[in-house]
Amino acid sequence: MALLPQWARNAAMPLYERRVLKGLEGLPRPQHVGIMLDGNRRWARANGHGHDVVEGYRVGGAKVETFLGWCAEAGVGHVSLFMLSDDNLSGRPAHELVPLLDIIQDTVTGLAQPGKPWRVQIIGSVDLLPGERALALKEAASATVGRPGLLVDVAVGYGGRREIVDAVKTAFRRHVAGGGDPAEFADALDTDDISANLYSPAGADATDLVIRTSGEQRLSGFLLWQSAYSEFYFVDANWPAFRKADFLRALRAFAQRDRRYGK
Repeated sequence: MALLPQWARNAAMPLYERRVLKGLEGLPRPQHVGIMLDGNRRWARANGHGHDVVEGYRVGGAKVETFLGWCAEAGVGHVSLFMLSDDNLSGRPAHELVPLLDIIQDTVTGLAQPGKPWRVQIIGSVDLLPGERALALKEAASATVGRPGLLVDVAVGYGGRREIVDAVKTAFRRHVAGGGDPAEFADALDTDDISANLYSPAGADATDLVIRTSGEQRLSGFLLWQSAYSEFYFVDANWPAFRKADFLRALRAFAQRDRRYGK
């Protein structure tokens, strides 16, 4: 398809997508997909928005629901979206961070609208956000409790190392609250205790596939505990330009892996 002109590639893409999807029939599918929505600013600069990279975030935010639809169609049951790290909160300039927080809030609020199927959880150190932001995100997520659709973890103010530290702290508090001896906690702590106290305990040890857009090949702190046996797929497309075909190729690559879980 790379040799065809752009208009021909666009016209042929639905046929190509159906062919790839057909080839996935009967093959293993990931049940928990983590995706790093990277490359929004690069997309903006490449598309003439060098003086307003926030446009990349806007287009990227609008793609989230489309992506969730692809996941639901493919039979994925749990999606984790890495939208903002704890480092971003202190490292991004205000003229980028404030609009980005607006877009994240709008995206989450949109997913929570009546009639939408998604079950949304906010994972991360939400309390690092300004109070009204944290409250809006929590209220939106609360409105989705009990919905039948796939579980969507939205990682905001998220850091994998911070999550593990917080999980240990929570496990300790629960140990003490249950009448346990604080001095015995270190000997009693095991991996199950940490898994059970992560921001999203559901599927904590079963993140099957982690996708990163933009061509970067690093985790940047995303799902450090959960990705111990994950398969990784790195795609050159920036997030706003990420296509269904790219997602289906990730699923195909996953199906072709020999998952040995360290054995």
